[in-house]
Amino acid sequence: MCMSKKATLNSIFAEHAEEYLQKYNVSDYEKKIINSIIECRTEAMGGRVEECDSCGHKITLYNSCRNRHCPLCQFMKKEKWILDKQNDVLPYQYFHAVFTIPDELNPIVFRNKRVLYKLLFDKVKETLNDVAANKKYFGAKIGYFAILHTWGQRLNLHPHIHCVIPGGGYREDKNKWKEAKDNYLLPVKVIIPKFKYYFLKGLKEFYKNGELELYKTGVEDKKSFQQLIDKLFQKNWVVYLKETFKNSNSVIKYLSRYTHRIAISNYRIKEVCNGKVYFEYRDYKRENRKFIKSMEVLSFMRHFMQHIVPHRFVRIRYYGILSCRNKEKSINSCYEYYEKIRVKIKTGSNWKDVYLIMTGKIIDKCLCCNKGRMIIKQVIIPERSPP
Repeated sequence: MCMSKKATLNSIFAEHAEEYLQKYNVSDYEKKIINSIIECRTEAMGGRVEECDSCGHKITLYNSCRNRHCPLCQFMKKEKWILDKQNDVLPYQYFHAVFTIPDELNPIVFRNKRVLYKLLFDKVKETLNDVAANKKYFGAKIGYFAILHTWGQRLNLHPHIHCVIPGGGYREDKNKWKEAKDNYLLPVKVIIPKFKYYFLKGLKEFYKNGELELYKTGVEDKKSFQQLIDKLFQKNWVVYLKETFKNSNSVIKYLSRYTHRIAISNYRIKEVCNGKVYFEYRDYKRENRKFIKSMEVLSFMRHFMQHIVPHRFVRIRYYGILSCRNKEKSINSCYEYYEKIRVKIKTGSNWKDVYLIMTGKIIDKCLCCNKGRMIIKQVIIPERSPP
């Protein structure tokens, strides 16, 4: 049987959550996320009734769950973040680096998400800082921010980090700023072996200290774990620098594709029919063409849930001269050095201001008469406490 309405992640979980919870062991944290996705923008979350002060038109609006794994709650977060980042752009060409770990590590990652994701962030930072500081390659202190993604287009586990790096840095020995050459920042052939070495060294230290959960990973004993390490040392790892950006507008536009994404968005889900979910994906190995993949409903939900990041784990991190502590001072200093004027953009204090700045539309204007303003007439009490 097929869903009559447009299938969404929220509707899939609402219909099949009970069956899913019976089949799989789910933590309290994951149950909370499932409930949030199900109840998002429903009466359970509470809401309000608004009425136009001109024509009397009424609408009922329900609150969102604001969970970072919910596909309905990412738009305003993303727009606010992008608006803020427009004030943090350095006057350089920008580079996009992607660091990926091999699929052979997926069983260990699945059971040690917090440990391995942190290790991935730490070793990306160590690699970039090490190579950039070397005078042979660049010789300056750089800044960048990194975004963790854990999925591939087919909802498979595919942990990787996107780094957006300004093509310039600060030389402390000469007390001046340095700009990278056009279309070139750091040598990838140097970055790859360093990243591989740093990451595997860190992984071995975690194993030595007994900090890894290895049950049903296939590497429970010391011999099999060392065989995996040896295999990964011999394998070619994937690290590359993607296309560059010439100005701040293109940087911000490009970033919107990566910041507050989740494993799958609702527009990619085409239908649910006969117990299967059909969703769209891109195959990068076949000229980036689009295809449709089917998956059993519970399997689809299971694949989605493996991309739930640990509680309070930070997915977007800032390093070097763009770290929260150094950012404002570094950006001002850089603009002064190049004698350029830094123009700050108004970011808005609340979500209505952000919506107005990003779209040019007043969100509480009546869509019926296009004259009046929508006024709250009734507050709908939520069935549970708001997030």
